Amino acid sequence: MTPDLLSLPPYDWNLAAQDLDAEGWALLPGFFPQDAARRLALSGADPADFEPLRAALYRQLLPIARRWAAALQQDATYPDDFPAWAQRNRQAGQTRGLSGLHRLSTDGYQPLIQHADGAHVFPLQLVALLSEPSVDFTGGEFVMTEQRPRMQSRPMVVPLGLGDAAVIAVSHRPVHGARDIYRVTARQAVSRVRSGERTGLEVVLHDAP
Repeated sequence: MTPDLLSLPPYDWNLAAQDLDAEGWALLPGFFPQDAARRLALSGADPADFEPLRAALYRQLLPIARRWAAALQQDATYPDDFPAWAQRNRQAGQTRGLSGLHRLSTDGYQPLIQHADGAHVFPLQLVALLSEPSVDFTGGEFVMTEQRPRMQSRPMVVPLGLGDAAVIAVSHRPVHGARDIYRVTARQAVSRVRSGERTGLEVVLHDAP
């Protein structure tokens, strides 16, 4: 376990919550120091290595998750601490970890996905970039789309640099319209890597069946 995964850098999490409400993502610049990001990219990190980071993120993002669930009138509850949430996942047969490193070489890409399988889904996750755009690779932009009712999908490019991270909506989030709150559907992708190798990190706060 690298010490860089044991705690969160200091951020204005209230501002991050505002960005998440407005756009469905919040940028966390310099989440990993650049040398730490490169070490992590070269490591053989095991999913268990990310448990301290998952627990720390859960604590910070829990108020947003509860607020979103209430706004969407979802029958979803989230315990006060991460171990209780993880136990709830296990009891529901959700034992397949989704967190880990992802490497894409030239011509590789990640199609649009969302981590929404299982009875217990945490609505927020973290993505980070562990290699340097235009140096280690070209292309490979992190892209999100949102489908709003009776509207075309909205594409967004999340501007990640080496060591940067973003908290993103996993699948659904509330948006305040002119008259009411409505639900938008979010998906994520990585565009085609034109050259080199791109290494990214996903930290998902629920497990899959």
